[in-house]
Amino acid sequence: MFVIIGAVVVLIGVLGGFIIEGGPVLLLFQPAEFLIIGGAALGSLLIGTPLKVLQGLAGRLPAVFAGGGPSKSMYLELLTVLYETFINAKKNGFIALDQDVSDPFKSPIFSKYTGLLKNRRALHFLCDSLKLLVDGSVTPAQLEEMMDAEIETHEEEGARHPGLLARLGDSLPGLGIVAAVLGVVITMQAISGPPEEIGHKVAVALVGTFIGILLCYGFVQPLAVNLEAMSQEEGKMLQCIKAGVLAFANGSAPIVAVEFSRRVIFSYDRPSASTLEDACKAVVPR
Repeated sequence: MFVIIGAVVVLIGVLGGFIIEGGPVLLLFQPAEFLIIGGAALGSLLIGTPLKVLQGLAGRLPAVFAGGGPSKSMYLELLTVLYETFINAKKNGFIALDQDVSDPFKSPIFSKYTGLLKNRRALHFLCDSLKLLVDGSVTPAQLEEMMDAEIETHEEEGARHPGLLARLGDSLPGLGIVAAVLGVVITMQAISGPPEEIGHKVAVALVGTFIGILLCYGFVQPLAVNLEAMSQEEGKMLQCIKAGVLAFANGSAPIVAVEFSRRVIFSYDRPSASTLEDACKAVVPR
């Protein structure tokens, strides 16, 4: 939502200032310039990007416009499900979680927490990690190495999409110059015409440069920064899971293990200790 609001503010600021200065705003609407810049940008994107990366970027953009990323309520839900999982494992042993981690959508524990079920990456990260403890096939130190490796892979994968957008944004001013040069070529063909016609054609050519710079610094680059921040926040959720699971695997009590998780969360998303305590008190173990 704020992405859309920001885009509107950019347009109001730029076009509003142009109108106040007496500029003919309709002159800025040049479909041919948009076609040149947009077509060249899209073509260069297709040339330089593997299909699977493009598909990943297309899948990520809607979440940016929808204001994606974990919220305080999502973290509270995650901490609660971690506590319920740990308290049941403490009471009945890790083997009691076998069904839960094998099919979380039918799990008596996980099925109650719809927010976690929608976050497939966090859900699979949690279940895959717990499954290793259920099987007893790894030590806590080995589990930590595996979780670190997966988090590192997530960070590398998450950096590809904002990096791609940033490179696309860097190319837009240059493509705007391409559109401007083409406009100058057209102007030179009419150099013997009246000054008004020549002036109009030069203005149209300069609009190409304007569009390229505005798209770069007003829209695409900020979108890349937003996407990078969202990826970092998603990685923080994985680190939250890791902290709790490892603390419990190393012998911490369930309430202490979830406190390890809570301390990892960014301050603006972190539930208070009292809020977490109230949520944990409401959990009824099997």
